[in-house]
Amino acid sequence: MDTAVRAWLLSELGKATDAADLDLRYARLRSGRAVAIEVTRERLAALRGQPDKVTVSGVVSVSYTETIKAYERQLAALIAGEPPAPDDPADDDTSADGFGLIQLVERPRR
Repeated sequence: MDTAVRAWLLSELGKATDAADLDLRYARLRSGRAVAIEVTRERLAALRGQPDKVTVSGVVSVSYTETIKAYERQLAALIAGEPPAPDDPADDDTSADGFGLIQLVERPRR
């Protein structure tokens, strides 16, 4: 894993993430995005395995529902390809000399 991929992973997963663990996962999965998705899924599964709300009457109340939702949003974005990882394969459809086609369709009148 090069330094750009490591920096991207740490920015996505947090600076406290174990770099040695990331290296082992990258050696197995061969993709920074796959590593980020796997770690995020594990964190989400760990949160789902615990109670999402703990309340001690009159003392404290802790809720993890927003954290779970944040992990779900992050996972959906990673699966969709956002943000781009340094080792993502190049997309050949975005060449500067190409052009796209747009089909115009008449809207029905009211």
